[in-house]
Amino acid sequence: MSNDPALHDFAVRSSDKIRYADTDRQGHVNNAVFATFLETGRVEIIYDPHAPLAEPGSEFVIARLELDLRAELRWPGTVQIGTRVATLGKSSMTLEQALFQDGRCAALATTVIVQIDAQSRRSKPFGEEARRRLGALTTTADSFAVK
Repeated sequence: MSNDPALHDFAVRSSDKIRYADTDRQGHVNNAVFATFLETGRVEIIYDPHAPLAEPGSEFVIARLELDLRAELRWPGTVQIGTRVATLGKSSMTLEQALFQDGRCAALATTVIVQIDAQSRRSKPFGEEARRRLGALTTTADSFAVK
């Protein structure tokens, strides 16, 4: 669609292989697998094994996921995943993501991630290092609303 973002609009770019097993009876990638591809992009930001983002004793949970399927993904091939921080709150962040195949935007997603205390299961504010790192990934591009 004409107002779709491009991969270069995202601070973090990753890719994943589309497997034959990802397809459904219609021969395109099953809609549930789109969420798996989005996870690949989120993991690039929140689970770096060399520099964990979560505060000690904390973890991340998804509070909301909005997904707009815009085009088919087809096997064989790869999917490119763009991820950026749209907003940063006290203990939550809103990520905007898009999935691309062959330069075409196939999906848009908005995800709210919350850092929680592992014991109490309640939200826990980000530390200064996490805020700095997430702030560096905040977009200057126009945000999109999944519709």
